[in-house]
Amino acid sequence: MTALPAWTIYALSALGGYLLGSIPFGVLTTKLAGINIREVGSGNIGATNVLRTGRKDLALITFLGDTGKGAAAVGLAFALLLSLDQATRQVGMALAGGAAFLGHLFPVWLRFKGGKGVATFLGTLFAAAWPMGLLAAGTWLLTAFIFRISSLSALVAAALIAPLAMVFDQPHAFIVMALFMAVLIYVRHRDNIRRLLKGEEPKIGKKKSAEA
Repeated sequence: MTALPAWTIYALSALGGYLLGSIPFGVLTTKLAGINIREVGSGNIGATNVLRTGRKDLALITFLGDTGKGAAAVGLAFALLLSLDQATRQVGMALAGGAAFLGHLFPVWLRFKGGKGVATFLGTLFAAAWPMGLLAAGTWLLTAFIFRISSLSALVAAALIAPLAMVFDQPHAFIVMALFMAVLIYVRHRDNIRRLLKGEEPKIGKKKSAEA
């Protein structure tokens, strides 16, 4: 049994999660292929913008990396806190997951200019409570199938996950984490929301002009 006080455990969970989340897979993957992702489409480092390079393989690697780092942060917190009581473990996992998500949005390695967090959001949910992850992914896929708009799919999934977590009686720490991530997804998608309202948001697979 660890002798560390709870605040130290929580701080370490958050710090570790943030550093994991800060790994910019979109930047690293495209750089190895000789592409500056900041000069492509929206300039975002996520998988959707990487797809605009025409390299589906790079987009897949970016998606898996961004998803995996959220899942890894939660999984590591779970493993390290396994000997503690359930409530402490749940809070530690939520802090690690939320911090990984924050790290993706504001990575220390990129002067705090990161992505929009959708893949990391999904990975975090899957690791923290896989049924909720399935619901979020299913919501994203269904919305994307109907409307073919990535940002809209993310916004719908983010809006629904916390209410669904309440319906399915998820731990309080998980609900707070889900709300935290949902609010930040809406903040980071504010330009997309404006374009959606104007009917100007590009559809999945379409290249976005630099002027957009």
